[in-house]
Amino acid sequence: MRTVEWHEDKLRLIDQRSLPAELRYLELEDPQSVAQAIEHMAVRGAPAIGAAAAFGLALAARNSNAESGPELLQILEGAAAVLRASRPTAVNLAWALERMLRRAAEENDPEVIRRAALEEAQAIADEDVEVNRKLGQVGAALIADGATVLHHCNTGALATVDYGTALGVIRAAHEQGKRVHVLVNETRPRLQGARLTTWELQQLSIPFTLIADNAAGHFLYRGEVDLVLVGADRVAANGDVANKIGTYKLAVVARENVVPFYPCVPTSTIDLATPTGDDIEIEERPAEEITGLDFLGQPVAPKGVQVANPAFDVTPHRYITGIVTERGVARPPFSSSLPSLVRLPEEVPANAG
Repeated sequence: MRTVEWHEDKLRLIDQRSLPAELRYLELEDPQSVAQAIEHMAVRGAPAIGAAAAFGLALAARNSNAESGPELLQILEGAAAVLRASRPTAVNLAWALERMLRRAAEENDPEVIRRAALEEAQAIADEDVEVNRKLGQVGAALIADGATVLHHCNTGALATVDYGTALGVIRAAHEQGKRVHVLVNETRPRLQGARLTTWELQQLSIPFTLIADNAAGHFLYRGEVDLVLVGADRVAANGDVANKIGTYKLAVVARENVVPFYPCVPTSTIDLATPTGDDIEIEERPAEEITGLDFLGQPVAPKGVQVANPAFDVTPHRYITGIVTERGVARPPFSSSLPSLVRLPEEVPANAG
């Protein structure tokens, strides 16, 4: 079961807004619908967003009546602009779109471009699955038998095309026969941990305990966490990491309690063109995500309150033990270890730094 896939000339994806109550699929036929699905978080997670955007460009190429290569390329540029604007923080979105446009620009005939666009989008999706499996194997070496892992947000198959990043590391350790227990942060305000990560862990039969976000420090202080694993939506060149809001305080408290803290990302999430975390645009989400109904069906806050709802925060590199990728674990100083991993041939896993 893939989160994102091409099916009968449409993009089919799991509508993550309906989980865990219902496993429902959306079938999208144009790039505008794909952009809306990304913006409204029907599909979410940096790798999944990148793959969805790639298929969105393939749909733009398929739907176009352009009779020349330059005309079709112009249409693809316009569609890419719409898709790129749907969510600004995750670098995989821009990475996938640029890769698609480069591939299309290699051809002149519009029919060849249409075929090439779909082939490239499918390659991005297939490569994501393979990369995540490699990442899982690399990261599983960090998990001891009997370990308790604290996890934030959702980084499993639902956040990727399949298998997962940080949750993929946990999955790989479980598949190796290691006894792993996961403390799952609920991850407010959209509850990706409570709704999605617990659902995935149930499917995989991996033991877990759901906790309130504010309880994480309690378990870290009591020595009940062996390591913290998170994903990331963008890694800056100096090792600063943008990830789901709440990640920064987890890293700080983990450091205070001498607990290793590892973001787990494909190398496509490493953005060497972004010098530091201060240069990463942080998406602001709608106020209603915070002020909506509580578990009693009542409004959480009085009408008209001022709300700030950043979707991500930045964890400075000094709080990060290492960054797990499919090509190895980058360690401080990240300004040298990250470029060495990004440029390393895929078939040569290594520990950098």
